Amino acid sequence: MSDIQNADPLLTECRNMADRAKAASRGLAIAPGSAKDGWLRRSARAIRERSAEILEANARDVAAGPGFGLNSAAIDRLTLDPRRLEKIASSLEEVAALPDPVGEVIAASRRPNGLDVSQVRVPLGVVFMIFESRPNVTVDASAICVKSGNAAILRGGKEALNSNLALYRVLADGLAPSGLPADAVQLVATTDRAAVGHLLGMPDRVDLAIPRGGESLIRRVVAEARMPVLKHYTGNCHVYVDADADLAMAVKVVVNAKAQRPGVCNAAETLLVHRDVASKFLPLAADALQARGVELRGDDATRAILPGIRAAEPADWDTEYADLILAVGVVDSLDDAIAHINRHGSGHTDAILTRSLAPARKFVAEVDSAAVVVNASTRFNDGGELGLGAEIGISTDKFHARGPCGLRELTTTRWVIYGDGQVRE
Repeated sequence: MSDIQNADPLLTECRNMADRAKAASRGLAIAPGSAKDGWLRRSARAIRERSAEILEANARDVAAGPGFGLNSAAIDRLTLDPRRLEKIASSLEEVAALPDPVGEVIAASRRPNGLDVSQVRVPLGVVFMIFESRPNVTVDASAICVKSGNAAILRGGKEALNSNLALYRVLADGLAPSGLPADAVQLVATTDRAAVGHLLGMPDRVDLAIPRGGESLIRRVVAEARMPVLKHYTGNCHVYVDADADLAMAVKVVVNAKAQRPGVCNAAETLLVHRDVASKFLPLAADALQARGVELRGDDATRAILPGIRAAEPADWDTEYADLILAVGVVDSLDDAIAHINRHGSGHTDAILTRSLAPARKFVAEVDSAAVVVNASTRFNDGGELGLGAEIGISTDKFHARGPCGLRELTTTRWVIYGDGQVRE
């Protein structure tokens, strides 16, 4: 048999997709900002015009969700409605309004020998995005990749396939009319998991892999990828209520951090309360949280104040529930809170609630997380909320990007040197 006869058809398909993405990335790297912004605005209009088509596809996914074992939080992540669809369309317009990072001069100087030297921001190339359940990621990832000059290969979860296909068709239809390469955005339409492995094994074609989903997905990508991976394993986020906290404000913030959208990675999973205010604060917080359907799991000190709640197990302090469950502990000091967070946290987002500047500064300096928040909800660690526009994920890595990854985080740099005949002695 020939090599062609022996070839795995799926491997061949993935290789061809990656080749097209690589070629498209070269065109995107030199595409004018006006073309990229025009595509973003065109796509926003098209999402609004074709909303019925998108919502009908999403309804099929939502109906099939329980059959895939999705819980209520996962169904919420999957579900689109007119309000969420409008937010998706608006996010495209927000990205279009952001400065184009490609070509930005980071530093420039003239050397003593007359060389003009500059460090310039350039695209990475091809980004392979693997994600679960959330169809808005199809749009967010495409927008940020294209605006930053990168080609995108997208692979969503099987539970969102109809929604992803509908959104992808809207995005793809606008590329060529906007003057961009038609293969700048591609969607892996097969649900065969082998496709992910094939693409992760192509470092000559794919420059960066970004998994966005559960810990098992991320660990699989890290294990198989032969190119760099931008990742976070879990979002085990904490809120610490200090002895000098405004308790009414603290109740409001804790409820928002846990219950506003419990299935997302920046939702709080553990509440720590200073012993000096625990007896007053915990009943207030418990009433407000339980009114939102939150199950509390407490340590001995917490259950002495809230005897009706479930006892926390050791694993609860390390768990990202992504659900209406909150572990609650009482600590003797700020130092104990910081030690607990650094021991059990995932380096994602952690918050302190206090009216005193000294503990706030100590918390910010000593908690080793991608985002540290003072007197606000953990839910603000988000690209849009921090002014980045849509994000492609929140990284807990320390190299090369940390926190919400927007346009600049999908670029690298190039040194450009202009001379007039200089040679090195």
